[in-house]
Amino acid sequence: MPNLIFVDTVNREHLLPFTATRPIADIRVGICTLREKWQKFFKVEGSSTHTVPYLSIKFPLVTSSDNILIYDGLIPNQELVNAILNLPINTNLIAPDGVVIACRADETNITGAFETSNSFANQVYTGNSQILARNWHIFMWNEAQIAADFELLTAGRQSQIISSTNSITAPENIFLEAGAVVEHAIINAKNAKVYIAKDAEVMEGCLIRGSFALGEHSQLKMGAKVYGATTIGPHSKVGGEINNSVIFGFSNKAHDGFMGNSVIGEWCNWGADSNNSNLKNNYEEVKLWSYVKESFERSGSQFCGLMMGDHSKCGINTMFNTGTVVGVSANIFGAGFPRNFIADFSWGGAGGTMTYQLNKAVQTAKLVYARRGMEFNEMEQAIFESIFTQTEKWRAS
Repeated sequence: MPNLIFVDTVNREHLLPFTATRPIADIRVGICTLREKWQKFFKVEGSSTHTVPYLSIKFPLVTSSDNILIYDGLIPNQELVNAILNLPINTNLIAPDGVVIACRADETNITGAFETSNSFANQVYTGNSQILARNWHIFMWNEAQIAADFELLTAGRQSQIISSTNSITAPENIFLEAGAVVEHAIINAKNAKVYIAKDAEVMEGCLIRGSFALGEHSQLKMGAKVYGATTIGPHSKVGGEINNSVIFGFSNKAHDGFMGNSVIGEWCNWGADSNNSNLKNNYEEVKLWSYVKESFERSGSQFCGLMMGDHSKCGINTMFNTGTVVGVSANIFGAGFPRNFIADFSWGGAGGTMTYQLNKAVQTAKLVYARRGMEFNEMEQAIFESIFTQTEKWRAS
């Protein structure tokens, strides 16, 4: 099997703040990350990434004599995978609009292959393809991706038995992995998929309307109300009301409060009774901050909530306005609505923000990692330092 490489190019900047701490391939949409989807299709356990230098220390590149390169958030399907596998060496696969979406290259031409303007031969792909190019695609496409990942992960397998204490609609659309615990819940999976991963727990009194995915070792707290299409990644605790949102993993929204049409990174924490708006009072299209344009751009949707980068936190009763973007390692608290762009490493709220000093942010990250039995090491700190420097121009002093 060829060596699989993911390549970050122009779309990386459009997917900030989530790509500040990870390659595009490690964004979660549906049940799996993009990387996990492709590895499952190609039946490989590993892959590597060609990304910006400061992330390469954590995501190093590995090449071989036969390499398949996947560009900029391409989402797999079987027809697309077959087309890529049938590519001759040193050939691009291009969409009808001329955009290179994948290529196959030998090791002597691998450097040129990282440029989508390379001189390889071209093959045009006219089948179905989607490229994750904006943050709102994550929650907008989540229902279709939960369904696709459900089929990918469960094909030919049997779910664990669903306890009779639950009230279930359409049990054929529900899959429980080994060790999953679901008791005294109401789950409606009519025309939708519900996936509960290994050692995850749905506590008593939860109301779930699919599509829904709960990651490994995650908990849905007692009495939670979940509307599809929602994904809670691994090692997370979620309660209250949540609608059409994606939590990447290792994050907590453990108490009451509403989260809707939102994307939350890793190592985030929502204080009790915090809420976000997902619809403007005048019903206009929502605009979000663009790190590329350094201004707000149209999302194409009336419904769009909060985009929160990794390691950010909010205090109790925090209120986020429609279409708010929060960068990496921000700490938001206090009464009133903060602005709808909160820069990376900011500290404050509606009354204004100041810089969240790097040494303090690192200290907090180390404590958070330690609670999970993990280490926030020098490599992670170096990534923090790079993001802190790159985002200084948007931050209050």
